[in-house]
Parts: sequence; structure tokens; C-alpha cells
Amino acid sequence: MEESEFLSRLFNLSAIPSTDHRFKDAAGDIWQHRVNNFDWDSDWVFYDSRFNLMNGDDEDFLSFLCETIHPVVRPDPTEAERICQLYNEYLRNDGFQIIEKTRLSGKPVFIGRYVGTGVTPAIAAAKSTLGGTDSGYIFQQITRMEAAVGNDPALAIGTAKELLESCCKTILTDREVAFTKSADLPELVKLTVKSLELTPDDIPEKAKAAETIKRLLSNLGTIAQGISELRNQYGTGHGKAAGAKGLNSRHAKLAVGAASTLAVFLAETHSEKPAKPS
Repeated sequence: MEESEFLSRLFNLSAIPSTDHRFKDAAGDIWQHRVNNFDWDSDWVFYDSRFNLMNGDDEDFLSFLCETIHPVVRPDPTEAERICQLYNEYLRNDGFQIIEKTRLSGKPVFIGRYVGTGVTPAIAAAKSTLGGTDSGYIFQQITRMEAAVGNDPALAIGTAKELLESCCKTILTDREVAFTKSADLPELVKLTVKSLELTPDDIPEKAKAAETIKRLLSNLGTIAQGISELRNQYGTGHGKAAGAKGLNSRHAKLAVGAASTLAVFLAETHSEKPAKPS
């Protein structure tokens, strides 16, 4: 896509005057200096006061970034996700983030949002432990969940369930444990816990604080069941009746915190306890 074609998605180039007297508008200006002569630097648009990207509104700059990874502009979704992650590494320091808003022909369309600079500790731990687990997909879920927890509780709850499912499926696949495509979250967590030998029966009576550990392990399935039920009732993925009321951000933080903490615990245990040879 030529630069004038791309920029016309964001600006009315015919209404922006040219800086070259030979042309009547910015469209001709850009063609002359970026296509015909190619005598403008590649980063010219960031320093052109007509577009005001560097000194304008934050929303305008975020819209520009989102447009660079729009499916029409960048058809490869893997590349778009990679660039989105790169953008977010820099944006999060100032409390901004680019997240998926909707889908176009199955490909993500992004939007920029202000999410604040505060990070939920459980999400930070998940990002550190799980960020590089699965070709960026799990990292995408974490960043989507992080962005949505304050602005879109339903999306945060739905993504929390997806994160835990992805974590369990990754561990089960690595340990060569079979599971069905129709397996729900509680079943996946149960299989994962069993494969990691984390069931109460695996804790010897002589172990220090054995009863406490057994009680905690027994509750792992309860966490999974609770997150699954929250998602079914309030999260994304199921149609809602008009006027249906959802939960607010504190409930989303609870679901996100529980899912992230459990996912980190399972992933760290998986790393520390290699699968036994079959």
C-alpha cells in the first residue's frame, strides 16, 4: 500500500494543502516526494506539521498505530500481533495499550486505550512466567486481559478463562497427555493437576503442612469451576439479552487474579517437574 493510500484512511488528503507549489494538495505532494523522486526521509510523516502526529492528541497517534496493523493494511495476522506487542512494550510505560476491539474476516481489528500505569500483581507474574510460552498467543491473551480489566470486565473475564485453558492445553501437550477438543476448563485443570501430581493423594502424610497443602490443592478445581461459570454468565462468548447487567472491574480483577495465579502456579510446577518417561 502506497503511503498516500494508507494516509487517506486517516486523513482527507485532498483537503490538506501541498507544501510544493506544483501540487494542489497533500496527495500530490506525497506522490512527488515519496514515489516519483523519493527524496523525503522514510519517517517524514512524524515530523510533518500538517499531520501533527508527534504533538497532537494521544488518540490521534494511537489511531495511526492501530491503522498500521489493520487487516486491510497488514493482512498477515501473525505479523500484526507481533507489531502490536512491540507497540505495547513502549506504550505501557505511559499507561496506554493497543488491544483487539473486533474482528474482520477472522482477523483482529485494534483500538488504543488509556489503561493507567498500575499493573495487577497477578497479571505481572503471568506476563513474566507465561509471556513466551506459545508463539505470542498467550502473551496476547495476557495483554488483552490486562487492558480490559478496568474498561471491559466481560472481555477480561472471558479472556481469563481462555488464558487458563491455553496454559493447561500447553502443559498437557508438552507432557503428552491426551485431552478431547470438547474438554471444558474444569476438566482441563483436573487433567493438568493430575499430570503434575498435584492431587491431594500425591501429598504424603508426613509432609510438612500436609493438610494445608491438600486443602489448597482441592480448591484448584473450585477456582476453575468458578471462572468457567463467571465467563458463562458474564464474560464474552455468549449472547446476552438486551439490558442485561454485567459485573464491574472489581469482579473482573478477582477472576483475572485467580486465573493468572493458577496459571502461573501450574506453569512453574510444569517447569520444575519434568514429565516422567512413558
